Amino acid sequence: MASFTRLSAQATTAVVLALAEQPATWRYGHELCQQLDLEPGRLYRALMRLADLGLLEAAWESEAPADRPPLLAERSRPCARGQAGSRPAGGGQDGPGCRRGRAATAA
Repeated sequence: MASFTRLSAQATTAVVLALAEQPATWRYGHELCQQLDLEPGRLYRALMRLADLGLLEAAWESEAPADRPPLLAERSRPCARGQAGSRPAGGGQDGPGCRRGRAATAA
């Protein structure tokens, strides 16, 4: 049986790869659970680890339907995308606006 640490690392890697497929696209946890066939608890622990490292950008849905609460969406932060031009010259290793610690949520 695989260790908890190995399963956690595998889930985190799967989330990073899924977000990297469309790095600028906001993704919801439910969608990622279905795509990756992960239990919500495992997915959200992986998302929290990535947010703690400053690799995720998170924002609450601005216009939620009246029949449900707003959803939180995640995407990879520009500094984590590894795309050309995402780190302006002189912006430091992580680029401007990228910092370690839980990603700030925006309304």
